[in-house]
Amino acid sequence: MAGHQQLLRVDEESADPLDGGEEAGLIAAARAAMPAVDAVILSDYGKSVLGPGVLDAAMAAARDRGIPVYVDPKSEDFCSYRGASCITPNLRELAAAARLPVGSDAEVIAAATVVLRDSGAEAILATRSEKGMVLVEASGAVHIEPARAREVYDVSGAGDTVIAVFALARAAGYSPPQAMRLANTAAGIVVSKLGTATVELDELMLELARDVRDKEWHRAKHYSAVEAETLVRRWKSRGLKVGFTNGCFDIVHAGHVALLAAARAQCDRLIVALNDDAGVRRLKGPKRPVNGLEDRAAVIAAVESVDAVISFADDTPLELIRRLAPAVLVKGGDYTVDTVVGAKEVQETGGRVVLVDIVEGHSTTGLIDAIRTEPTEDAA
Repeated sequence: MAGHQQLLRVDEESADPLDGGEEAGLIAAARAAMPAVDAVILSDYGKSVLGPGVLDAAMAAARDRGIPVYVDPKSEDFCSYRGASCITPNLRELAAAARLPVGSDAEVIAAATVVLRDSGAEAILATRSEKGMVLVEASGAVHIEPARAREVYDVSGAGDTVIAVFALARAAGYSPPQAMRLANTAAGIVVSKLGTATVELDELMLELARDVRDKEWHRAKHYSAVEAETLVRRWKSRGLKVGFTNGCFDIVHAGHVALLAAARAQCDRLIVALNDDAGVRRLKGPKRPVNGLEDRAAVIAAVESVDAVISFADDTPLELIRRLAPAVLVKGGDYTVDTVVGAKEVQETGGRVVLVDIVEGHSTTGLIDAIRTEPTEDAA
């Protein structure tokens, strides 16, 4: 590992074939499990566990009950998986099985069509790492799903995630293209985590919600408290230090931008919590805020230093701080550590409180007063 990214993996493994007792026991266990399942996944690692005997028996038992079978292949002969509902090769495996190039979309589709015909499968889902996925169905339908742009930390387990989520989605009633989209999204989450990781349902829902945010710029970084918890958990799983600051941020000025930049310098990811409109009125008076919460969130989200924006209805963000447990709590230098809400809670969990020097001569109240002041004759 270097810089939280995997550089090299060394495996110690054995490809010795199963003995008769092991094979019989595995086949018996598979048959016994069939009445309780809605899908079967055969994840072939090429280590002799899924030899011809186990493959044939498992697929026959599933076929007898009408249970779909999904195969992550290693064999170059996809006929071994004849009758599978879907086979999920990567590009190298697809090229070897089809004996065709797979450098372009058209070549991938052509290669998938060949192995689809030879294997008698219902679909081929070709995974292409940073290029996304291609799904070719026996009906002739072709679907291409681009990969989601993200920083890759560890690709271990990505293929397993794809077939697991695809099979689960199909068992839940999703169409093959819909299942592919879910699998593609889940794989993107997994590779952004350290080590061999899993995907939680709330992480998947949060990632899918990005589609809406991408279309609505003003919501790009605005999250609910529940979504923020998921986001923070993912960041922490990657070894990232999460920072937190809060305020009204009614009319953003240079002092705010300086505070946020200084806060971001203390952490890897910065969350900004905004008082909701009722909270601002309680703090600042009935004529505030000048800008509503949605507008304030959109402006703060546009600041480069900010990674996520949330809001709170209470008078203080204490409950949010307890839920998110940031490593760094940042406030302006007009506070003392003793007066910062949440300081004790953050310090008790091993975090620290940072006070940032404020930029003199900049305040929202001052700006509002200047705007409301009648101009002098000289100024006119």
